[in-house]
Amino acid sequence: MKHDGLEQKIQVNGLTLTYTAFGHDSSPRVIFAHGGGQTRYAWKGAARSLGQQGFNAIALDLRGHGDSDWAEDGDYTLEAFGRDLVAIADQLGVGRGKPHIVGASLGGLGAIVGAGLIKPGAFASVTLVDITPNMEAAGVAKVVGFMAEHSSEGFATLEDAADVIAQYMPHRPRPKDLEGLRKNLKQGADKRWRWHWDPAFIQGVMKRSAVDKASDLEHAVRNIDVPIHLVRGRMSELVSEDSVKAFKALVPHAHYTDVAGARHMVAGDSNDVFTEAVSDFLRQHSEGVEA
Repeated sequence: MKHDGLEQKIQVNGLTLTYTAFGHDSSPRVIFAHGGGQTRYAWKGAARSLGQQGFNAIALDLRGHGDSDWAEDGDYTLEAFGRDLVAIADQLGVGRGKPHIVGASLGGLGAIVGAGLIKPGAFASVTLVDITPNMEAAGVAKVVGFMAEHSSEGFATLEDAADVIAQYMPHRPRPKDLEGLRKNLKQGADKRWRWHWDPAFIQGVMKRSAVDKASDLEHAVRNIDVPIHLVRGRMSELVSEDSVKAFKALVPHAHYTDVAGARHMVAGDSNDVFTEAVSDFLRQHSEGVEA
């Protein structure tokens, strides 16, 4: 059966997670895991495009985000995200082979932990979108600061939220149509708009965990024994050229794509170039891809 935006649910580790599926059920599967504070809609047309190109693309809402359950115990460590991704790969791969994983930022860190520490070989390939073990501290602080800002009080209107986003991403034109913000924000009983994620996430993700140091993540990356692809935004605040050099030293065989004009949110900044790079890589490591 072929889907074009079918919303589905999956049970993993005591939580119900939501995803949107594109493409034919029997095609090679690709799980898209978004960045912290985002939702499955952050991939815009990437998942739909992959579905049209002969893949079965799964755009996932991570725990605590979008329409997926919030973790009652507040567990938003990298291990928790990694366990979820591995569990999803196990379920979706039954009787049909291992899925590929494409993870941006937090989703990429979860993929590193899942594929490198929790269950090596869980995925057919790993694509990391603007994330490496050696991230720039200033860039991380900027991203976390943006997520934390207004997380409690929210915004009075969508226009106010759009203003804050425009200040954070001045390289993008401020959208005239604000309807898209409704998928990343939700309106509470007090009529204020807040980010569509659990407020405990920003606290939980900063808790000390077993993989909170660069050396731990480096070890995990070395353990990934499947094809790996790093996609970097050339203007990224988190992944510098030095970060790329360090990554290549860890995995000399890794495929690398540098997307001009893009910052940390690569798919949002240059979706067509991003999608083409991901598609080309996945086709090299998939069988039975038919558009």
